[in-house]
Amino acid sequence: MSLPKNVYYYGVDSQLPKQTHLRAGMLSLVFEEGGLRYVRLGEREILRRVYFALRDRNWETIPIRLSNISEEIGYNSFSISYHAENKQSDIDFEWVGTITGHSNGTITFIMQGEARSTFLRNRLGICVLHPIPECAGHVCRVENVAGILQQTAFPQFISPHQPFLDMRAISHEVNPGIWAEVRFEGDVFETEDQRNWTDASYKTYSTPLKIPYPVMVEAGTKIAQSIRLSLRGPAQLWPAPAPNEAINFVVGTAPAIPVPAIGLGTATHGRRLSSRELKQLRTLNLAHLRVDLDLKKSDYEPLLVCTAIEGEALGVPLLAAVTITDTAEEELLRLRAIIDRYKPKVCAWIIFHASERETGEKWIRLARQHLSSYSPQARIGSGTNSYFAELNRNRSAVQYADFVCYSVNPQVHASDNTTMVENLAGQAYSIESARKFARDLPIAVTPITLKPRIIPGATSGDTIFTEGKLPRDVDARQMSLFGAGWTAGSLKYVAEAGASIVTYYETTGWRGVIETDVGSPLPQLFRSVPGCVFPLYHILADVGEGSAGGVIRSTSNAPLKVDGLTLHSKERTRIVLANLTPEPQLARVTGASLGKQVLIKILDEASVEVAMTMPEVFRAEIGVLKPTASNSLTVELGPFAIARIDSMGFNNR
Repeated sequence: MSLPKNVYYYGVDSQLPKQTHLRAGMLSLVFEEGGLRYVRLGEREILRRVYFALRDRNWETIPIRLSNISEEIGYNSFSISYHAENKQSDIDFEWVGTITGHSNGTITFIMQGEARSTFLRNRLGICVLHPIPECAGHVCRVENVAGILQQTAFPQFISPHQPFLDMRAISHEVNPGIWAEVRFEGDVFETEDQRNWTDASYKTYSTPLKIPYPVMVEAGTKIAQSIRLSLRGPAQLWPAPAPNEAINFVVGTAPAIPVPAIGLGTATHGRRLSSRELKQLRTLNLAHLRVDLDLKKSDYEPLLVCTAIEGEALGVPLLAAVTITDTAEEELLRLRAIIDRYKPKVCAWIIFHASERETGEKWIRLARQHLSSYSPQARIGSGTNSYFAELNRNRSAVQYADFVCYSVNPQVHASDNTTMVENLAGQAYSIESARKFARDLPIAVTPITLKPRIIPGATSGDTIFTEGKLPRDVDARQMSLFGAGWTAGSLKYVAEAGASIVTYYETTGWRGVIETDVGSPLPQLFRSVPGCVFPLYHILADVGEGSAGGVIRSTSNAPLKVDGLTLHSKERTRIVLANLTPEPQLARVTGASLGKQVLIKILDEASVEVAMTMPEVFRAEIGVLKPTASNSLTVELGPFAIARIDSMGFNNR
């Protein structure tokens, strides 16, 4: 196998974006790819990100290429300028960025650009992200375009619609007596709650969505925008940054939460599971296979039959996601005849309507009428086949369903590793908000994928395939250590938030957990080996072995670097701990459930080849026995490494 190290790390043999650490007075921040991240006052995060975005008529983000970067960096001030291009297909936009940070804590971001072609866009301009933990439920002051100042608050639970409109400035208190103000120029701005798409931030952007889109941008059009961040308050209260400390991962003491019923989606490549694949999938102890049936099509019967056979071979029932149309009566009658003939085992039905983003009452009642008697124990759920936003904005179905559902992916707005890690917490926020209006119904997060499956709000039905790139719904990180760590983080957040049903990825292929026997259709871009398993397979297997117990809430003081989940049963406590960064990390694990000794098994660059090509051999290895001291353990994690830590049961003596 012997792939380049970066391919094992994150799927492609290229370098990650350079990060430059800066200071503006008492503020610390990071410059990356023409934008800013993690503007902090001491340990308090003020802004998560400031960046420029150009999105086409299908909401695809057009990549930025930087050149002529000039940097003047001092101890507590800086000035950075660069030339930028957003160029793809018919879109060609160039601009100059200037970012300055002053010793008084003021930061400015200026964009001046011109369209070099005529194109349609859904968004073009500067975006500012406010972090959720520091802002949710807290008071803020919003100044509108008329200069009127209103005191309000960031939404505690996910706001279905824009909480702040027609903005000129927004400020919030970051420490007692210290306020951070962001002032906007060049357009009218508004704020959306990005947790609707499981992004862990509030985003302020231009132009207001009430203005119809897409917007035609004529060649030669000049656009200029700017934002200014400034602090107001007594300087003597400004805290200095805390020194770097060890990462602490603390296992809690609250009772365990049931592990969600974890399943996989049926592979969309159309190949049947081989005997090897079936054997390897049984190791995961799955709870279901999700099969998507479009009843308006006449050819779904073979898919249903094939998935039922595979489910029987795996010993799991089907989670059948059924899409109907306005001729649902006829469609459901045909479906009922098919299932009566083949007798598939179904644990749940999910009902979607082809022309509704969130299924209405009529269709749920009709489905119940035709399907309930087939398998009375099978629950009938509904919600949306799209993002949480659609469920949050149209909540009527929760009155008639047995459970509610929505899908998740971390790349609705950005696709870099850092954003994907940030957005892990967004999965928990969505579940917590769903519970506020779902009448305590079970929550199904299905499916969870690395890339978007569908693009709601697209204004063109065309599917864009770019030569030399993977299909839009395939991510090379699926086969990487990063993908495994991200999956561990996702399982942590959905389990701790109390999801009842979770579906991940697909069974096999480049959207799945195991590579097919024929291998990648584009081996130069998705560099897997025929018949290998992906590292995230082992995460699901580790969790599957502990699914009979429960999940104990655990916390990391640096969750964007190291995080994980804790499983507890009568036999043992199991921790799956992931380094989500390209740098080695030292983590201190503490908790009464650790016991006197633990077994540690590492999945990293040294073991990943065996783990992928000889998964049975890797899983048979028990790991290294290590003593703990005062319920504490120090773990060294290499880049993107995952540690499985088993308590050996001593905590029960």
